[in-house]
Amino acid sequence: MIYQGTAIQVSKRPSGIARLVFDLPGSVVNVFNNLMLQELSDAIAAVAASDARGLICVSAKSSFLVGADIKEFTEKFKLSEQVLLDWAARTNEIFNAVEDLAIPTVTAINGMALGGGLEMCLSTDFRVASDTAVLGFPEVNLGICPGFGGTVRAPRLMSALSAIEWVRTGKQVGAYQALSEGAVDAVVAPDMLDDAAEDMIEQVLRGELDLQDRRAQKTGPLPMTADEIKQVFTEGLARTDKAAGSHYPAAVTAVDAMWQAADQSRAGALLLENKAFVTLARGEVAGNLVQLFLSEQFLKSRAKKLSAGAHPVKRAAVMGAGIMGGGIAYQSALRGTPILMKDIAQQGLDLGLSEANKLLAKQLERGRMDQAKVDKVLGSITPTLSYDGFEQVDIIVEAVVENPRVKQIVLAEVEQCVPQSTVLTSNTSTISISLLASALKRPENFCGMHFFNPVPLMPLVEVIKGEKTSAQAIATTVAYAQSLGKSPIVVNDCPGFLVNRILFPYFGAFCQLLRDGADFRVIDQVMERFGWPMGPAYLLDVVGIDTASHCMKVMADGFPDRMQYDFRTAIDHLYEAGSFGQKNGKGFYQYQSSAGGRPAKVFDEAILAFLKPLQVTQDAAVEINEDAIRERMMIALCLEAVRCLEDGIVSSAAEVDMGLLLGLGYPRFRGGALRFIDNMGVAEFCAMADKYADLGALYHPTAGLRAMAASGKSFY
Repeated sequence: MIYQGTAIQVSKRPSGIARLVFDLPGSVVNVFNNLMLQELSDAIAAVAASDARGLICVSAKSSFLVGADIKEFTEKFKLSEQVLLDWAARTNEIFNAVEDLAIPTVTAINGMALGGGLEMCLSTDFRVASDTAVLGFPEVNLGICPGFGGTVRAPRLMSALSAIEWVRTGKQVGAYQALSEGAVDAVVAPDMLDDAAEDMIEQVLRGELDLQDRRAQKTGPLPMTADEIKQVFTEGLARTDKAAGSHYPAAVTAVDAMWQAADQSRAGALLLENKAFVTLARGEVAGNLVQLFLSEQFLKSRAKKLSAGAHPVKRAAVMGAGIMGGGIAYQSALRGTPILMKDIAQQGLDLGLSEANKLLAKQLERGRMDQAKVDKVLGSITPTLSYDGFEQVDIIVEAVVENPRVKQIVLAEVEQCVPQSTVLTSNTSTISISLLASALKRPENFCGMHFFNPVPLMPLVEVIKGEKTSAQAIATTVAYAQSLGKSPIVVNDCPGFLVNRILFPYFGAFCQLLRDGADFRVIDQVMERFGWPMGPAYLLDVVGIDTASHCMKVMADGFPDRMQYDFRTAIDHLYEAGSFGQKNGKGFYQYQSSAGGRPAKVFDEAILAFLKPLQVTQDAAVEINEDAIRERMMIALCLEAVRCLEDGIVSSAAEVDMGLLLGLGYPRFRGGALRFIDNMGVAEFCAMADKYADLGALYHPTAGLRAMAASGKSFY
């Protein structure tokens, strides 16, 4: 044995070649944490002092190495610039030591080699990958860039153009593409990896592979002229800037560092990478994206705990076909759970089947499915006008019209047709689950299951717990949501639940701005520049003005102190005029069919005259500056997010922010509403809200938030 550590061991094979094995204890994957880095340093020193003829690096786990331990490294991001730079330099010395060993080195890549794991692979002389291996630099997705030499070694081993694409996109690449682009030197079957790696060492020792040439390639400047470098990186930077936008600086910063380092040797190039890494790691965007990554892991862990003991769902049913019901049926069948789709009219069934067929046709057209798969999915959806087969159903999603009395009748009726163990759920966006449960004999088997539209695309499902909902019903519903490929968040019952409760104060702020004379087009532009995928007027058109009007009434009844308005809202004004948004082609904008079949947004001047009577002043359009628009919109949303947490609708800040991200498309780079407050500072946020106190309770910070401000606390 050459070296024995906790996470790494190095032994010598009969051939005299050393074999370094990564095997982090207590983890299903290998990650670089402090322990792993220190042991790698010690192990390489031990190899250097041994008489080994060569070194192969392997993993004892199903994947090679998936990057850095984000939880541990997040703490380092809080260090001062110089301290973090010193740490990055010391860490890179470990990978340089691998690269500078006097003996030839080869990495055998099984499974995933991502981020720091790929950087480890690049530090060895050669790489052989299994045909199932996946490689990539996902760092940009966390708002950072490779920091262990990835931007230095990749463009020297691959073409600069390929390296730019890998770094700027963060995409994962299969073994054969990696081979064609020069990131690996051979691809073999998984059971041949060790032998292939050892054979590659022997090829070097026999002089069949030029070790010195490879090392010169890896440690010198790029073998390109100044003009070639300029052309490649100008093009790469242009694509990066367009794709990343101003809100995500990581890709641009990384590619720019690669450009600056193109004519540098290893030492200079690594220094440029370190500076780029430190700049990004200490930035707000990286902090937000890393927190979201941790929140995503938290959600998965919480869902796993909540679904423990769930009854297996072998067959499901959806009540109420149409577009929503068809979407739910499609998703269930697609993910392997056969489903009954019931309606009271053939027309509804036809609409639901049409929706499922349309979704499947898109999959077929894009090459994601073959006809056999399409037929199998369709065959798993059983349309019915009766309750035949419901005696075999394990879970039911009621998705009829958003009317409490109608839902209660439907739920009470179906409850009589199913086994006592069947879980009933309601796909409602606003109606109290405890109210709906009052019509049932087994309220403990009932909860909410709020899907977001369009069902196949939106990842969030709110699982709503009523007063009498059992843990068993929640477990089964959470497990079913996970089986659909969704991210479930369990919320307690209240008007609007979590996402819509937070959304409608945002719409209320929008209506107040229109009342005060702001142009809805300007508001849309401001909020899109803030990072929202669409502004509030456009979003209302997509949601449906009729749906929004109904929801606003529910919210006003539930929270009259701040969501009952003493003025006529633009939403009600449009609804009463029969303008429902995209669904009937007219709302804040007009909609026409486009060549691709999607409604195209068009502005019609007539809407300005139509909205004019709602303004407090009838003077010419009042100009409200961009800062005021952004602040008024976001304060209303963020304060309701605070109230949801304080009221125990969910149990953590992570669930609040992830709900907004997954359900509304909250700007990812901003991290969430509560993270937004943290970044500003709780005291500073309260002071900003106080500027608008005269606009009503929607803008009044809670006592709890003011106490946080006084104590210097934060949500994360």
